[in-house]
Amino acid sequence: LGDDAESESAGLVVGVEHIDELSESAVENVKRDGKAWMLNRGGLALVTGDGRLGWEASAPYDVIHVGASTPSVPRALIEQLKPGGRLVIPVGDSSGQAMRIIDKAADGSLSERAAMGV
Repeated sequence: LGDDAESESAGLVVGVEHIDELSESAVENVKRDGKAWMLNRGGLALVTGDGRLGWEASAPYDVIHVGASTPSVPRALIEQLKPGGRLVIPVGDSSGQAMRIIDKAADGSLSERAAMGV
């Protein structure tokens, strides 16, 4: 996505919130910031759903970034990742979490590493 209304959309960014009010608030914030064109042109979608399930309707994705920690990496997110893509996700529980980076190779194989503690 470019930084103004004249920019051509280079792809799609999907934000998945678990609570309707958060999705609605996100849309209003985008509009208030003068960026409604991102929503109108289809380069940005802000939806309500279970983020652990991803958003299959727009898959596959080049990059998936997850903000909320999960005890393990949801299989659905890996399945929605495009070959050559990257998943960045905090994994763990109250005893400790790590930001994990998972890369999917062109052949579908996965490599995973911990980038940092969270």
